[in-house]
Amino acid sequence: MSAGDAAPNRGDGSAPNGGATSASDGMAGTTSAMEASPLIVERRSDRTIIRLNRPEVRNAIDLNTVEALHAVCAELEAEPKVAIITGSDGVFAAGADISQMRNRGREEALAGINSRIFSRIHDLPMPVIALVEGYALGGGAELAFASDFRIGTPSTKIGNPEPGLGIIASAGAAWRLRELVGEPRAKEILLAGRTLQAEEAKAIGLLNDVVDPEDLEIAGHALADRIASFAPLAVRLSKSAFQAPREAHPLIDNVAQAVLFETEEKYARMDAFLEKREAKKRAKAQAVATEAMDQQREPRTDERGSTE
Repeated sequence: MSAGDAAPNRGDGSAPNGGATSASDGMAGTTSAMEASPLIVERRSDRTIIRLNRPEVRNAIDLNTVEALHAVCAELEAEPKVAIITGSDGVFAAGADISQMRNRGREEALAGINSRIFSRIHDLPMPVIALVEGYALGGGAELAFASDFRIGTPSTKIGNPEPGLGIIASAGAAWRLRELVGEPRAKEILLAGRTLQAEEAKAIGLLNDVVDPEDLEIAGHALADRIASFAPLAVRLSKSAFQAPREAHPLIDNVAQAVLFETEEKYARMDAFLEKREAKKRAKAQAVATEAMDQQREPRTDERGSTE
């Protein structure tokens, strides 16, 4: 189980009651509902925005948060959409909830409470975008690592200082980090407790981009817009093929392509592409013909400067 709340933990870390609050416009219905829910979820036609909502403990991930995330994952598995995960009050997630972690024992560790939900997020059919502002430590970092894309701000601090609390990063970082940044840097983070600043995290590929805080959600939605402009099934199968083990290739690629080759969307998109290309060719040919005609109409002068 992951923790790693290196900075002082404000609040009592107690688990709130209730699950995810739904909002069509990104706001919960009442102030009390916002305080009671560990997540605020905004559902749009082509994406779902998931906002961690425990600002009093810097969005520490507790059991209620995990259960609420499972509920949202069930929705996204049944109706695949791009997911955007973000924090609140300038913090992504400062770690797992230490007040709960303190009282967990062997059986809870073997249950993989956080590792199971982060694996489920990683395996969602459509891409997941993490908007990582401020602290993303311990379990917060592992939630970001489980996402397909990570966009930060200059205040982003990401790392896994779990050994300082007598535990390990067991919810994905111990193996995902090697895949994301390579063995030497992963060991610095996992074994020496190194916390990366935003620009360094971007330089090694842990963050896809770093933007100003006021542009963070704009950047996330711009990326979601780009993904949503593609054929949804093609994106889903691309993600599945990408995450498949090496020995599954090229069979999984061929099977995925066989499915896509028979879809109506493939024919429609390719027809539109070919029609657009032909239209460009016709427009170019027309422009050349028009230019030639204009040149023929222009009066020509002989060597003495008289018009012919």
